[in-house]
Amino acid sequence: MPEPDRPRGPLSGVRVLDLTRVLAGPLCTMTLGDLGAEVIKIERAGAGDDTRAWGPPWAEGPRGRESAYYLCVNRNKRSAAVDLKDAEGRALVRGLAREADVLVENYAPGMMDGWGLGYDELAAENPGLIYCSVTGYGSDGPEAGRPGYDFAVQARAGWMAITGEPGGAPAKVGVAVVDVLTGQNATIAILAALAERAASGRGQRVEVSLFDSALAGLVNVTEAALVTGREPRRWGNAHATIVPYQAFDAADRAFVVAVGNDAQWRRLCEAVGADDLRDDDRFTTNPGRVEHRDELVPVLAALFSSAPAAEWLGRMEAYGVPCAPLQTVGEALRDPVLRERAGLWPMQGAGYGQVDTIASPLRLERTPPGLHRPAPALGEHTDEVARDGWAVRSIGTKG
Repeated sequence: MPEPDRPRGPLSGVRVLDLTRVLAGPLCTMTLGDLGAEVIKIERAGAGDDTRAWGPPWAEGPRGRESAYYLCVNRNKRSAAVDLKDAEGRALVRGLAREADVLVENYAPGMMDGWGLGYDELAAENPGLIYCSVTGYGSDGPEAGRPGYDFAVQARAGWMAITGEPGGAPAKVGVAVVDVLTGQNATIAILAALAERAASGRGQRVEVSLFDSALAGLVNVTEAALVTGREPRRWGNAHATIVPYQAFDAADRAFVVAVGNDAQWRRLCEAVGADDLRDDDRFTTNPGRVEHRDELVPVLAALFSSAPAAEWLGRMEAYGVPCAPLQTVGEALRDPVLRERAGLWPMQGAGYGQVDTIASPLRLERTPPGLHRPAPALGEHTDEVARDGWAVRSIGTKG
C-alpha cells in the first residue's frame, strides 16, 4: 500500500551522494535529507560507517541492533554497501555521481582522486555537481593529509585551553562540538552552492575543515586574543566579560543566571531583594561588575544558597531576568519545551525496532523538514540502488 503523502521539503528533488563516515559529514547529509533531499549513503562493504560499532549503548530489536551514535545522524538515507577498491563498486558510484546534485566525502585528501572519483573527473561528466570535501586540516597546506578527529582539533585549536575550571586542567567539551560545527558549515556551504547553481547552472568544489570550523567557532574568544594579544583563560561556568553570567548553587540544586545588560541587573536585584547591590556604584554597569567580580559574586552566592532554586528561578522569571535550572540530559529530554514543540521523532528501523530521535531544529512553515526514512541497516538498499539508481521508493517524493 502506498504511504500517505508527506509535505515536500524545500530540497525535494535534490540528490545527495553521501561518502562520509562518523559525525561531521553524516550530520551534513542527514540535514539535507531532513529538508527533503534524496540521500544515498555509500558504506564500506562488511564494516560500514565506523559509528555502527561505537557502542554500547545500542538500540536493539528482534532482528538486530544499531549504535545510538550511528542512529543520531543517519536517518533519511538509503544505505548501499560498496567496495571502492573494486572496479564494479567504483563504477556504481561514478554512475550515481553523474545524476547527483551533491556529493559529500570525508576521505583523506587524494583518496577519491586515486579511485577516479575526484572532483575534476566527476565534474567533467556532471558539470552541475556540487562536490563537498570535509577534511581535518584542509586539502592543501602543510598538514593536508592529517586525519581529523574532534578531540585532537579541540586540543589544537584552543577549545580545551578555555574549557574547565579556573586553575584546573583543560577539558574537552562534552560533545564533539567541532564535528557538529563542521557538519553545519558544510550544510551551509552546500546550500549556498545550490543557490548559486540555480543562477549559473554550474556546480563547484566546496571544502570545510574541522580546524577552520573550530577557530571560527571560538568567535569572541579568538577576536579578544587578536585585539589584546593576551591568552584567553578558563572561566569554568562564569563569563570572561559579563557579570553575573554563571552558575550558582541554591540550597538544593544549581541554576544559572545570564544577566546580559544593566537593565537586567537592576531587575535581578529587585527580584531577589538586593537593593543594596542595585544602588552600589561599583556594580551599576557591566564593566564595573567585571572589575569587581571578586566582591560581587560571593555576595550573590551566599544569597542564593539560602533558598531552593525554584524560589529564585520563579522570582527572576517574574522580573524577566534570564535564568535556567541546570538540568541533566534526561531532564532536558523531559522538558515541556521539547515535548510541546514535537521535538522528538519516532523512528522504526528494520532491525532495531522503534526508537525516538531528536527532530530537526529547522522550522519551515510551508516546507517543513521531516522523517522520511529511518536510519538504514548496513547495505539495506544495495540491491535497490544497484538496480534502480536514484529511483525513489516509498517516501512520497519524486527523485
